[in-house]
Amino acid sequence: MARQLDQTIADAASKNRNFAEILESLVDFELESRSSRSIERRFRFSRLCVRHSIDSFQFKHHKSRMDLKPRILRLLDLEFIAKGTSAIFIGNPGVGKTFLAKIIGWRACQANQRVLFTTAMDMLNHLLASQVDHSLIRKLRVYTEPTLLIVDELGYLSLDQQSSNLFYQVISTRHSQKRSTVITTNTAFSDWGNILYNTTIATAIADRLVENSEIFLLGGESLRKGNRNPNPLAAE
Repeated sequence: MARQLDQTIADAASKNRNFAEILESLVDFELESRSSRSIERRFRFSRLCVRHSIDSFQFKHHKSRMDLKPRILRLLDLEFIAKGTSAIFIGNPGVGKTFLAKIIGWRACQANQRVLFTTAMDMLNHLLASQVDHSLIRKLRVYTEPTLLIVDELGYLSLDQQSSNLFYQVISTRHSQKRSTVITTNTAFSDWGNILYNTTIATAIADRLVENSEIFLLGGESLRKGNRNPNPLAAE
């Protein structure tokens, strides 16, 4: 308001505006500025690094994308976050799972939601390291408290018992607190026993996710192949 005061008064004088109109203009400037700063803070906290828009997602690349289009677009109204439900994107590398997850993440930031993006291994390595200095409980809150947690690249590496247990703690806590999680993975639920420590942990995690999630199966070849994609980010 202070930065806009002189210009607002000058404009009001030239247009014969009264005090109430001046005050309303200044309040609008203040609210707009606060909203912009808040969104920028949400984006920095999110670790998304880039602002992706659905306009750059190539729905026509594969039939599965076109079939899923109505459901994907519904995710962008963020009603699933209000309901505390989750979304799982399953498909081979390069079919756009991460790209979609980041589109949703940026949309949530714009809605002033608290978002955190991480790869599965970065999250688990961070939690494993916290056990050394006995800060696990505090570090777990980093991943359980955001309104939307995006866990990328689950399944690219197998997890040992300790890592699997930590992943279960994150998912179980978020499930019980009705906080939304978006997961991208190249592994079908039926094969999660091969990437998690055992089928018991895999089943416990999958049950919590399937109970309250939408599943999106993305098909087709990688957009990275042959360098055919004019927007390589869309192949993430």
